[in-house]
Amino acid sequence: MKTTIPDGARKPHMREAIISLLSLITGIFISIVLYGLDAHIPMLLGVCVASLVALRCGFSWTNIQNGMVRGITAAIPATIILLVVGILIGVWILAGVVPTLIYYGLQIISPSVFLPTTLIICAITSLATGTSWGTTGTVGVALMGIGAGLGFPAPVVAGAVLSGAYFGDKMSPLSDTTNMAPAMVGTDVFTHIKHMFYTTSVSFGLTLLIEIFLGRSYAAQEGNLDRIDTILKTLEDNFTLNPVLLLPILVVMVVSYKKMPAIPGIAMGAVAGVICAVGLQGANFETISAVAMWGFESKTGVEDVDSLLSRGGLNSMMYTIALIFAGMMFGGVMERTNQLKVVAEKILSYAKSTGSLILSTVLTAIMANIVLADQYMAIVMGARSFAPAYRDRGLAPENLSRAVEDSATVTANLVPWNAGGAYQFATLGVPTILYLPFNFFCWLSPLVTILFGYMGWTITPLKSEDADGRSDA
Repeated sequence: MKTTIPDGARKPHMREAIISLLSLITGIFISIVLYGLDAHIPMLLGVCVASLVALRCGFSWTNIQNGMVRGITAAIPATIILLVVGILIGVWILAGVVPTLIYYGLQIISPSVFLPTTLIICAITSLATGTSWGTTGTVGVALMGIGAGLGFPAPVVAGAVLSGAYFGDKMSPLSDTTNMAPAMVGTDVFTHIKHMFYTTSVSFGLTLLIEIFLGRSYAAQEGNLDRIDTILKTLEDNFTLNPVLLLPILVVMVVSYKKMPAIPGIAMGAVAGVICAVGLQGANFETISAVAMWGFESKTGVEDVDSLLSRGGLNSMMYTIALIFAGMMFGGVMERTNQLKVVAEKILSYAKSTGSLILSTVLTAIMANIVLADQYMAIVMGARSFAPAYRDRGLAPENLSRAVEDSATVTANLVPWNAGGAYQFATLGVPTILYLPFNFFCWLSPLVTILFGYMGWTITPLKSEDADGRSDA
């Protein structure tokens, strides 16, 4: 986290940093909650306020602009993934990959166990591949279609998909965040995973129980059977359905397991989809190119099917990319001009016990997700800001890495303008504010880790040799 203050500038006061934060939060609240508008313009107004505060503190426009550019630059990999996923979704629908998954899923999965099954499928997929984004962009999209066919509300299904996807993301040794968090605090990944198991198993267990209860409440009634039959018949009439069409999903899972970077891995899945579109659906170059750019437009005449399958395309991600850029601009200014650091230091000053220290870590990571709009930056901020405090209080580094990942990793998708939240909205088609209440695992995780901190459960003390080694250094 940037801490250098250039000549001629001063450290922002707490009240100045709060003004910047409130300008963002208040503007977005008024826009989204009161008027039902988009968040883009309020976020840009927040950038203006944060910039004015920085100018008041003596920072030059060059410093402020560099912060914006730096923030946007950090978001470039995420935006490229978004573009490729948009293409993949459109091509997979055209190829019949998504329709095939929906078709078989509607026949195999019982409505009464659909939600817990969705949770477990996404958890296993994400655990095996190490990626929540890849899980929701592939298996998650198909499960959204199956859920809609069974009569489940989209936000409820999205919550189950994301709960499972983020369980695997934070527990898989293949996940970048699972490797990043321990590396930032000075422990190894397997110690980190073992320590996370205590809190994560509780959060996941509670989520599974909720999904079982919720699934029975929402289970399809007799009246939905005709709707399911209509969807199945429409899919049969409009697509060539074949188990071979499951291969593109297998391709993505295998390359993810082999630790291929996300962008080429997803691109390979899209290429596999193109091959299926040509070989099994008879698509030509013109159709494939149009779908990759503008998305698939279903014209079956059956509203349920058309609403499920009219999706994807590179252009569909532009709204989300603009939202990410606006969020990263604000975060870049707040970081570069030390406004966020001032708030984090104030929070840390109230941490007098182990429980309050973990609470401060969680709150700082969540605040970083809101302000910096990127889970990786939230992990870095939480780890760097609190590492000395944990060491000074005789707490092993895995306590910090657990608190950071139990908050920074899982709450990114709960913030609409965060890269995580924007991606999941664009991929699953459900606004963040709607799926948030049903994404049980992701908001239970920080609560459980705070409870463990205050109760002193599974808190590991710093080994004497580690403390001596660090003090000697």
